Amino acid sequence: MSDPLEALWLRGVAFNPAAPSDVLIRLLDQAAAGEAGLLMCEGRDLPDVVIDATLRHPDYVMRRALARNRYVDPARLAPLATDPSGIVRGWLAAGPRHYPRWVRPLPDDILVALLTARDGGEDGKVTADEIAGELDSSRQIPPSFHRSMAGHEYPELRIRATRRWQSLTPAQRARLLDDPDPAVRAAARDRSWELDPERVEATLPSLGSHGRGFVLGTCALSPALVEQCFTDGTVQPLARNRHTPAHAVARLARHPDAVVRALVAARPDLGPDLVGELGRDADHDVRRRVRLHPFPRTWAEYGAIQRVMGHGPDCTCPITGPDTEPSPDWFAACAASEEPALRRVAASWPGLPAGRVAALAQDTDEEVRIRLACHHPLAPPRLLLDVFVTRPVHRPHLLSLPAFPRTGTASLIGHPDPQVRALAAADPALPEPPVDDPDETVRRAAAANPSLTPGALEALLADPRTAEGAAANPSLPVARMRALLDRCPDGAASPPPAVPR
Repeated sequence: MSDPLEALWLRGVAFNPAAPSDVLIRLLDQAAAGEAGLLMCEGRDLPDVVIDATLRHPDYVMRRALARNRYVDPARLAPLATDPSGIVRGWLAAGPRHYPRWVRPLPDDILVALLTARDGGEDGKVTADEIAGELDSSRQIPPSFHRSMAGHEYPELRIRATRRWQSLTPAQRARLLDDPDPAVRAAARDRSWELDPERVEATLPSLGSHGRGFVLGTCALSPALVEQCFTDGTVQPLARNRHTPAHAVARLARHPDAVVRALVAARPDLGPDLVGELGRDADHDVRRRVRLHPFPRTWAEYGAIQRVMGHGPDCTCPITGPDTEPSPDWFAACAASEEPALRRVAASWPGLPAGRVAALAQDTDEEVRIRLACHHPLAPPRLLLDVFVTRPVHRPHLLSLPAFPRTGTASLIGHPDPQVRALAAADPALPEPPVDDPDETVRRAAAANPSLTPGALEALLADPRTAEGAAANPSLPVARMRALLDRCPDGAASPPPAVPR
């Protein structure tokens, strides 16, 4: 593309929220539009007719870009699960790029299609197992689907359910061990070792260092293996393992390392004597762990607390749902607790009711407010903005939230941080968008400000520093968008005929 302005116009129009479907469809011609169409297919919400046109596109790279779109309803991507190209299927299984903190789960029909495919696509570029592996690490499989696989009609999915042996109920495990399909029965017998102490002891040497941590922290352990952990000093996993026998828990409660004692102090299976002893411990954190969570406790409550403790206000851990979670009443009690740590737990639960959300949005503990902003769909827009300004590490996630405010930010236009100025530069209430700002992102946001008139946009379209933002401006007349495309090579022609299915 000889004229650099043309590429900027195409990218701008591709992300113009006011661009009609026919204009966007013209950008699906990669030869004419260059990277603009690919960026559009992956990077913005799209009208249904544009989605349909992309799903039918003969060039797999366009369908591949759509497969990673985080803005389109995942249900609309269902045809890509059986796409002729295994690469397209693999990108759908991998999920959105750049590892967003929260990933929308794929619908069950897409998951079933990807996990039960007999091959990796007609192009032979990847295998079905490789696609399933991408899906496993993508965080697009919700816990509800994992649980339902144990009773699924497809034997392949019942076999996969055996890989999460300890998350299954005793009844589910019994049914899988007696499954009518011999392959399912064999898989169930193979995985049942996790709850057999003698088989765990025999299996451990073959698993390596990473597998050793998993086993010691989650599996049923033989007396010899427990004693070995005390001998070689690897007892922290035992302190978290729900299968650790009571006599070992008592030893851990008196361990010289306060970190170990603190892990034990939060367990749900402590007896009253140990609770009293740990409540008088010399270490403040140990006593706090006992005080945080009155008895009776559950392992789900233990897990909810453990996921929050010690992470700090700049935690950017993935936001995922647990296999099991405590009751709403428990979270409500946490929200009203005097302990900031428990209020942080409550703020991290997206099901907290509106009244509790309003109270936590005013909490005196900053980490409570940050967790609420990042985790709860009802977090007030003003709180989202406050966290955006004060905690840069959370900005990519906050900008992806539907409730994040796009107006009411004009007062921040003089902020020293260009990311904050860029947000303010896009506010329609801003009287004079700073199109001459020294920062490129601020200029682009200012040029896209809908308060600018079509007349003002003409000069900005002719300036490489502002051309992309001006082409993305929703105030740009549709006729002018079409004229910009007409000026580009081949006029950003419409895409070729549909791909055969």
